[in-house]
Amino acid sequence: MVILSSPHPLPTQFSASTASLLVRRRPITACQVCTHNEALNRVDKSTLNVAEGFAEDELWAAACLRVRSFYQFKPTMFGLQDHKKFLAEREFEAMKERVGGKRKGFGRVSCINATVPLSQFSSLSVSADDLCASCKFTNNGEDRVVVGTLDLNQCVSLPDEIAGSRPKEIGADFARAYLSNVCVAKELHRNGLGYALVAKSKLVAQDWGISDLYVHVAVDNEPAKRLYMKSGFIYENDEPAWQARFLDRPRRILLWFGIPGVQL
Repeated sequence: MVILSSPHPLPTQFSASTASLLVRRRPITACQVCTHNEALNRVDKSTLNVAEGFAEDELWAAACLRVRSFYQFKPTMFGLQDHKKFLAEREFEAMKERVGGKRKGFGRVSCINATVPLSQFSSLSVSADDLCASCKFTNNGEDRVVVGTLDLNQCVSLPDEIAGSRPKEIGADFARAYLSNVCVAKELHRNGLGYALVAKSKLVAQDWGISDLYVHVAVDNEPAKRLYMKSGFIYENDEPAWQARFLDRPRRILLWFGIPGVQL
């Protein structure tokens, strides 16, 4: 799996179509999941940590993973590394603003990351040098790599997205949340990392008192829809075709999950 939820989050929905940039961001708010087969790298689950990220170096690593996942680049692009750095810096600053509670219209926002020790990559069957170089951070003296990430957003709605309808009572501003920017490193597809990230987000949402959790998924992204539905999400609504055309992106559907044990 790669993008598990369409990308767009709270920074901007960026799609560079000009020939000078030679890059296009994939849909970020919905879900992005790998659909092709390749040699699989197996993660040692005993070393996997899925938790909220707060340290700046971990947030930077997560921002770099999102750039790898949400954008497509031509290898011959002039100034490619500088452009990647620019995109990562923009996402990093937006992420700090969201997590720091400075984004207007949002309550809490959490960046939840799946990480593994850097040392684990020496045993993988497929090279992950670029992933290790760009998504590495240090925690308590140990080098680790962000291999999956998402945002949990407490808010009534996400920018440019259809809003959920639950809860119907007063209180939707603090009892409703959305997943966004969900992605897993392509080198570690099909390791259950997407499920682990979603499971952790449910626990954090429950701790916040969230009763209704939503995610937007591209209508033709069958792997992503299967992942969420296996995680307990059900269909609630879909985006009008005119809105998708206006925003120049694939149409999304809205999936809902009720957090057990949370009552308003």
